[in-house]
Amino acid sequence: MADKRESTEPPPPRRGVPAHPLARPGAAPRGGGPRGGARRPQRPLPRGEHFVTPGATGLRLQVERKSAAPLVYLYGLPRWILPVLLVVLLLVGFAVPDWRGGVAVLPVLGFVGWLAYMSWPSLGNGGRLMRVALAAFLIALAAQRFGAF
Repeated sequence: MADKRESTEPPPPRRGVPAHPLARPGAAPRGGGPRGGARRPQRPLPRGEHFVTPGATGLRLQVERKSAAPLVYLYGLPRWILPVLLVVLLLVGFAVPDWRGGVAVLPVLGFVGWLAYMSWPSLGNGGRLMRVALAAFLIALAAQRFGAF
């Protein structure tokens, strides 16, 4: 009789099957929640087997692993929701000249910084420069609204 021991390690991914559990088909159901509503069609995930940068270690690996679930969630939302929300927050940041405008800019700054960090390894110099310039502009706008200038 063979000795069957329970292993805490997941089995190695098969070729053609995404390595991250959230990237596997049917792993992140949408709609049809506890109220029993109809399921809406799900947009398929982009091709690829990994949610992390190959060879990533330390902080980058931790951030990329923690970001996998939010990225899959955002990818499942209708495409127009996130841009509309960010534009509305940015417009509030421009229109309201006091600390409330600065508070409205902070989520935009956080989202732009998070995406810049996530995409940094795949960017060229022009893309990196644009992300740094955008982050600097948003920091200056928030600081001005909070009364630093």
